[in-house]
Amino acid sequence: MNLLFAIDDRVVDQLLTTLYSIKCNTTAKSFSVYVIQDKKLTHTQRIINFCKKLKMTYHAIIVSNTHFDKAPVTDRYPKTIYYRLLAYEYLPKNLQRVLYLDTDVLVINDLKHLYNMDFDGYWYAAASHVALDVTDSLNKIRLGNYDTNGYFNSGVILMNLPAEREYVKAEDIYGYIRIKNLALFLPDQDILNGLYGQHIKKIPDEVYNYDARMNPLYYAKSNGQWDIDWVIDHTAILHFCGRDKPWKADYKERYSGLYKHYAHLAKNLH
Repeated sequence: MNLLFAIDDRVVDQLLTTLYSIKCNTTAKSFSVYVIQDKKLTHTQRIINFCKKLKMTYHAIIVSNTHFDKAPVTDRYPKTIYYRLLAYEYLPKNLQRVLYLDTDVLVINDLKHLYNMDFDGYWYAAASHVALDVTDSLNKIRLGNYDTNGYFNSGVILMNLPAEREYVKAEDIYGYIRIKNLALFLPDQDILNGLYGQHIKKIPDEVYNYDARMNPLYYAKSNGQWDIDWVIDHTAILHFCGRDKPWKADYKERYSGLYKHYAHLAKNLH
């Protein structure tokens, strides 16, 4: 299983927690962990040692000259978030697929069904969150893509690398950023949806990209079926979207204890 992350030194602990949760709950025979970074991470040796303990192989991908010098950049959206858009340029040419994950996710069930799914001709597979359904039409207008089947979250993306190598072009991304610059509220996610939304296979967010903030919405949408027991049994990926994060002391949402438990176990393994 090929896993892809794009991080800086601020979220190394979160990366290790995510990796630990994957190892605990996924039945792949081997794992290759590709981490795109601006410069060699300060904690590289710690990551290498941790991956060895998990029997994972760590691959650092250092991008010294970014393609995104003119892209919107803030403290919340560093340049590293753009690397997933052209990840195929940095990854080994023999890779056919890779699963990109943000480091604010926790894997609580097996990823194999997601990872091995048929792309059916799509270039990506991703989820559209239930909370954003009502804004789909507005996003189509804002981003200028009327053919897409939803507004997809970019925190969990299964990538069809042969298709990306053929069809995803840096020049198209540059041009879109220049045209839509001020309209990009969530820059990398907006670019993915605006340019390639019609080429994304829709997967169920309640299974593969459960927004941990939205428990009442999931419960209501399922007429009470998707309660906490259902999530523990069926959801593969919990995604702690938004500014509030479960590694912060004041985070008190429903799945905070579950995250802190995995973080504690991962820390003990360092």
